[in-house]
Parts: sequence; C-alpha cells; structure tokens
Amino acid sequence: MKKTVLTYGTFDTLHYGHLRFLKRASAMGNRLIVGVSSDKFNLEKKGKLPVQPWNERVEALMMLNCVNAVFEERSWKQKRDDIEFYNADILVMGDDWKGKFDDLNDICKVVYLPRTPGISSTEIRNILRKEKEDVEKIGNGPEEEEQDGQQAAVAHRDPQLPQFQGRDGHL
Repeated sequence: MKKTVLTYGTFDTLHYGHLRFLKRASAMGNRLIVGVSSDKFNLEKKGKLPVQPWNERVEALMMLNCVNAVFEERSWKQKRDDIEFYNADILVMGDDWKGKFDDLNDICKVVYLPRTPGISSTEIRNILRKEKEDVEKIGNGPEEEEQDGQQAAVAHRDPQLPQFQGRDGHL
C-alpha cells in the first residue's frame, strides 16, 4: 500500500539541513508532497520576505529525487484540507513545531523530526548580511590570487569526469 507523506516549509536558501529533513521525511512513505510557503504568507508569519522568491524555491525542491510534488502554502488553516486532498498518511514537521499540529492526528499520523544542528536559513542570512557589511566596510580588495598547485574540488555523479579540476580548467 502506498503511503503519502506531506510536509511544509519555506525552504529559503536551501541547505543540507533541509535536504536531510526531506530525505528522512521521504523515507517514511512512497511519495513526498511539499507545501512551500508563499512569499506573502512568509511575510505575514515571519515579518520578512524570503531571500529567494517562491518559484525559485519550488524549482530547487523539484530537482530533488525525494520530492514528488510541490504546492503553495498560503495559510496556517489549510493543512487539514491539504491532508484530505492529497490523502496523506503522514504529516512530517520539524521538531521546532512539536505539539502544534497534534490536532491533525485524527486524520493522519503526525511526526516531528529533529532539526539538523548547526544550520538554518536564518543563520545563513545572518552570515551573508555580515559578509556584505564587512565588504562594504573594507571596500573592494585585491583579486583573489591563485596558488600554484592548488586544485578546486568538483563534485559530480559521472565517473567518466575527472574528480579534480584546476581553476584554469586543466587537471
């Protein structure tokens, strides 16, 4: 029997914490459906717009093998209707929401997964903001100097491609 897992989030500045969460949620069923907070809803609930617009966040999620479908989250109240519409068996949320959606246990199983320690979109935004402020304080510095013999790491899935490639494109 197929199990449908449903989850929600903003998924702004997609990072490895999101990826681990989605992978764990996906493993609980045969299909993972993700509600992505609209820009307007995010502004209403958090008082700020995401760094990435909704369509870009959706595109990034749809590139993941563990995500089967994505839809727009527009309000807190839609979860019950979404669970029924998608015939979800399991609602998975981060443990920072623990207890907030227990009332939905009457129509599906509600699971709260632990967050990945040491990473969050807020933390990434704060780092980027600080970096921008630091650059503005010091102005444009000299171009980064290449160091002889250093190679930039390249990650890929094709075993036919070289594992490491220098900045000039040569091995």
